[in-house]
Amino acid sequence: MALTPGTRLGPYEILSALGAGGMGEVYKAIDTRLGRTVAIKTLTTGQSQRIQYEARAIAALSHPHICVLHDVGPDYLVMEYLEGTPLHGPVPLDEALRVASEVVDALEVAHAKGILHRDLKPANIMMTSSGTKLLDFGLAKMTTDAADDATRTIAGTVLGTAAYMSPEQAQGRPADARSDVFSFGAVLYELLSGRRIFARDSVLDTLSAVVRDEPPPLDSPAAQIIKRCLAKEPSHRFQSMADLKGALQHLRMTKPDPVRASPSIAVLPFANMSRDADDEYFSDGLAEEVINALAQVPSLKVIARTSAFAFKGKNEDIRRIAETLGVTNILEGSVRRAGTRIRVTAQLIHAADGTHLWSQRYDREMSDIFAVQDEIAAAIANALKLKLVPAAERRMPSLPAYEAYLRYRSYQWQFTREASQRSRECLEQALALDPEFALPYVGLADYHLALAAVGGIPAGEAMPRARELATRALDIDPELPEAHAMLGIVAGHYDYDWGEAERRFRLAVKREPLSPHLRQWYATFWLFATGRASEARLQVARVIEEDPLCQMWHCMRANVVQGSGFEDAARDDLRKAVELDPNFWFGWAQLGVLCANRGQQSEAMHCAEKAMGAAPWSPYSIGLMAGALANTGQAEKAEPLLATLRSDSYGGPVGFLVECLARGDIDSAVVWARKAAEQRFPVFITVLIRPFEPVLRQSAEWPGVLKSMNLTPRSE
Repeated sequence: MALTPGTRLGPYEILSALGAGGMGEVYKAIDTRLGRTVAIKTLTTGQSQRIQYEARAIAALSHPHICVLHDVGPDYLVMEYLEGTPLHGPVPLDEALRVASEVVDALEVAHAKGILHRDLKPANIMMTSSGTKLLDFGLAKMTTDAADDATRTIAGTVLGTAAYMSPEQAQGRPADARSDVFSFGAVLYELLSGRRIFARDSVLDTLSAVVRDEPPPLDSPAAQIIKRCLAKEPSHRFQSMADLKGALQHLRMTKPDPVRASPSIAVLPFANMSRDADDEYFSDGLAEEVINALAQVPSLKVIARTSAFAFKGKNEDIRRIAETLGVTNILEGSVRRAGTRIRVTAQLIHAADGTHLWSQRYDREMSDIFAVQDEIAAAIANALKLKLVPAAERRMPSLPAYEAYLRYRSYQWQFTREASQRSRECLEQALALDPEFALPYVGLADYHLALAAVGGIPAGEAMPRARELATRALDIDPELPEAHAMLGIVAGHYDYDWGEAERRFRLAVKREPLSPHLRQWYATFWLFATGRASEARLQVARVIEEDPLCQMWHCMRANVVQGSGFEDAARDDLRKAVELDPNFWFGWAQLGVLCANRGQQSEAMHCAEKAMGAAPWSPYSIGLMAGALANTGQAEKAEPLLATLRSDSYGGPVGFLVECLARGDIDSAVVWARKAAEQRFPVFITVLIRPFEPVLRQSAEWPGVLKSMNLTPRSE
């Protein structure tokens, strides 16, 4: 029965109704003893037992984002009165992340007290001048209670609540903390989009949607977090509010800068219209050169080759490509070669409506190809009303050498031994054709670095050669950023001369724009390696913004965020890396070590099998598999792998370091880390030392290992 103004409940006088639902009413009232305005919640007949239950739940909690309980009566609760409005969307990302973080923080405290909310929805989240307030623990459940009243939960709620239930609640199965994670995902989706995700025409249809339907895609940096919250299987969600909070914190630190979001462009691989299918490397290379030229346009976000070329050979809608890459414009074109002549067509498309902003055809001699690239970039900048900054004067290579270099780029990101060998052959051919072409020297230096970093050749052979090649590149082009960065990597990761490394990296990054490859080197091989993880996270976030579909960048970001304590975010990035390329063995190896160290042994074994299948020669793969076997009670099967590591005088220490990390043997891991440092195994500082520093520092010997590499513990 509804209460009218003037009605007394003990010392409380009703002033007005605030709202009503299927389980009761809420009123504004005044405490006549204290003159304090309060909110009084009453329940419908037969639900009075819930009053006492809710009172105990709220009384157990003390948090700035949870409503305060003032008093309890025989059939009512007295709560703090809040001036504000229920949560509603859509709101900007910054605001959504602030609200989400406050709600998750409150739920984390509740879960720590053994209290599940089970009715998380926008109506139960109040926006006030002092921040977010989580309301209504009327359906809360103490996890210590034996009985699970999921049936009563369904029967006692309205459609709006059904739309936020977890699948297990909707099916009457037991709920746990992961059920609140699911409901939170539905709330965050609505907060960002303004759309109720599972609402249908009836309660039964809504519950069916919760159990069976996948949420519509959401164009937001928070989409992956929401997707994981809304996984139908609880084991696939964030396993705790602490994990979810870490992911939100990571996103708040690395979210794209909205100032840089517009205008933006992706250059798709140009179609090869030549008779010779082998000319495809040339059409791809031309598109990449246009990308490089457009990168000189201030305020223009340009998607890098790896991500733009992910759509090669796929008949995808322009709007979907633009949405996936986060751009407003698409450039597509074609190339036809015939003897010494070339025809290039290009068209700039506004992705939202498919209109053509500019198009042109170029019929030229092959020798004019460099001028064509610059003309296309200038025309696009003009069409977008932007100013193209003239590139620095550069020596143009001979056309045959340039073509060999373009072939190298087609192999550069394939991450297989065969592709690596072919890339080396192309680079050597380019230099044989034009010894004064600087970029192939840096490419060869990178080849030697990468090979040593996975245990292919000893650092004592690879790193001096990388230094020699980068120095030769600088003899030709003293301003070449990539050459300075390579010398910085050699100085830091081989000589342990971090002063020289800093000098070189400052020269490399002194002038924007930076390529994603160069920025990633700076972020991980300098900033992260020297313990400046916060700065590294910002730089890597920008790399992924410009090249979101490159598996290696997600792998590198995983290292950085793991070293910052965000292990769940790191695991998400590594899963993204192997999703982008299921044959990316290095990503599988890193994911496996992280999972094993966290006790997720079945997933670690799966990763080990993937890594060994693609790279059975690598100490990373061997060490992971040995650790995974030991963790699953198969130590005898691990022994031949350990024997392989013992016989490997160069890569063995890194393999044993991986194996010890997988088993959680930290003291032994530190011993092997010191031996790997003595071998100057390149970039293992970035891949193993800094990422696992939160656990390695448990050893008393850890500071000595860092000191042996002229490093200090993380400063942040």
